[in-house]
Amino acid sequence: MQITKTKWGNIDTIDIFLFKFLGSSGQYIAITNYGGIVHSWFCLDKNGKLEDVLLGCKDLEGYQNRHPYFGAIIGRCANRIAYGKFSLDGQDYTLQCNLPPHHLHGGNVGFDKKIWDYEIINDAHQATLILKTVSQDGEEGYPGNLDLCVKYTYTDENQLIIKYEATTDKPTPLNLTNHCYFNLSGNTNKSILDHEMFIQSNTVTESDLFLIPTGNILDIRDTVLDFSTSTNIGQRMDISHELLKHQKGYDHNFILNPENQNTPVAIAKEPITGRILKVYTDRPAIQLYTGNWLYGLDGKNGTYQDYAGFCLETQCYPDAPNHLHFPNSILRPGEVFISETTYKVEI
Repeated sequence: MQITKTKWGNIDTIDIFLFKFLGSSGQYIAITNYGGIVHSWFCLDKNGKLEDVLLGCKDLEGYQNRHPYFGAIIGRCANRIAYGKFSLDGQDYTLQCNLPPHHLHGGNVGFDKKIWDYEIINDAHQATLILKTVSQDGEEGYPGNLDLCVKYTYTDENQLIIKYEATTDKPTPLNLTNHCYFNLSGNTNKSILDHEMFIQSNTVTESDLFLIPTGNILDIRDTVLDFSTSTNIGQRMDISHELLKHQKGYDHNFILNPENQNTPVAIAKEPITGRILKVYTDRPAIQLYTGNWLYGLDGKNGTYQDYAGFCLETQCYPDAPNHLHFPNSILRPGEVFISETTYKVEI
């Protein structure tokens, strides 16, 4: 595996780097230690054409400005915490409400804005970028000093393995994910509505108009949310439907029921290029977001349109600290949080 380390700029006199991992097939991925952002992923199509399948900003300055979390590590808690409040072991906590009146994706300064310490491990067929940071007690309102390590491993099989490890000195909510936006056509002037989508799920967490879970679980079989068989996104997406109209598309937490650990929980296919994205995870849920509000945002090669990319964010349920019947999202002292998600692009 060939590795290139390029100085990309600096923030507060700290150097920021872009790391490129080049596999034997000529496919490659580029990741920065700012926000742990996966900046680009160049993949072959069925005709041997190499194209970038990720949305993102064109440079470091773009990522420092407001953007919809392109490619970043998200935490402490991905998704929403209702009104930025939760109770834990009898104590009430208030988080930064950066999506008033709610808390989103870790707050005003989440993990997507951190400068991570880095280390690289390389061998013939894969390379690993090890990113580490400490989230201080009280940061964005969260309790406990959280030690976090995220390992990005890129392999010759064109897969990106993301392993999360964390410990804390106080009980704290933790819900980590990655926020890559994919467009498997390699042309972000095209929408992703012609992609086919499969998600191994029959239920979602019901949400209100602001995507805050009500606590109810919805059966989605034979509805506009049913991707249990591979389905064209655009043909399935009726934005006049009650389940979709308020968000203008998909932005839903699908509860996963994988057959086994070696089975993809989600598969996306692009019909013209033949590219296929497979997602594997040990997380209990995945958020499908179809880029409903991307219009006018600056990207790598101009401005984006709505539906220029989709996200498949593996996660715990949104707002889990406020719903005791949801899967546990609390990390306690003495425990080690370990989770792994793999994205694989093939033809």
